[in-house]
Amino acid sequence: MLRLAMISLFLFSSAKSMAAISSSELELDQKPIFSKHKPLALAKKEDASAFSDVPITYNREVQKWVKYFQGRGRTWFKTWLERSNRHKALIHGKLSEAGLPKDLIYLAMIESGFSFRAVSHASAVGPWQFIAPTAKQYGLEINHWKDERRDFNKSTDAAIKYLKRLYKEFGNWYLVGAAYNTGEGRVRRQIKRYKTNSFWVLSRKRAFVEETKNYIPKFIAALLIAKAPHLYGFDNLNPHYEIPTDQVLVPPGTDLKEIARHLKVTLRAMKEMNPELLHARIPNNVSPQVIRVPKGAANKVSQFTAQMYP
Repeated sequence: MLRLAMISLFLFSSAKSMAAISSSELELDQKPIFSKHKPLALAKKEDASAFSDVPITYNREVQKWVKYFQGRGRTWFKTWLERSNRHKALIHGKLSEAGLPKDLIYLAMIESGFSFRAVSHASAVGPWQFIAPTAKQYGLEINHWKDERRDFNKSTDAAIKYLKRLYKEFGNWYLVGAAYNTGEGRVRRQIKRYKTNSFWVLSRKRAFVEETKNYIPKFIAALLIAKAPHLYGFDNLNPHYEIPTDQVLVPPGTDLKEIARHLKVTLRAMKEMNPELLHARIPNNVSPQVIRVPKGAANKVSQFTAQMYP
């Protein structure tokens, strides 16, 4: 059996509401251990904090997901890696500005594979997989023609607010991930029931459903591979590149098909730039809306819409 290896110091909340944990559990989740089972990505690194700004535990649960992504899940993971290149700068920038670990980006990877079209069995939507009530709680607009859960900018801002709130309560990124997946109320109840703040202890005690038990191992596996893909056999990637855009205010009734035709770009490209729009046409009964257009085309679009929709 693989030994649990915690490579980076794990911070726990001092809030009185959190249950006390034993010294053995502290060692399980906190103590840095360098074992023969160190993952490939860290094989030549003495300081794991130089590799990742979140704690890394490498155990058999994590190893299982590494092998899965290298095997049966390889095609999906390759696509996720290629998509990540388009959104990395945006998400890293926002996380860094908020004072959060930049490697939390890999939560979005395992949530949606960086697809704005992703919809879960629980009707969670977008790159950060918000259900509607939580999305609205964090300021995202959802209606019959717009769903801001699909917008990378706005949904990342909402995810950051949510993650910061969870960390303020739990003080532990593994429990934050579990709460993001299953809900903070459930995590809170299980901490109280089992009197431990250790994600791994709670997992062994079957405090979480299977999806949540796998969530953190899956996250760590994705992080390890994504930060050193060549070490895990992911070569010859075809990265998706960021689409440079400008923003422009357009009037009600604006049709993306007309703009695409005027700019000689595809409607698909316009939809990729404006993923929050559920339809090509902005309704007549709304206020002017900001949309994204190809870099350098804002003035052209502004003049065109002024003529088309006076």
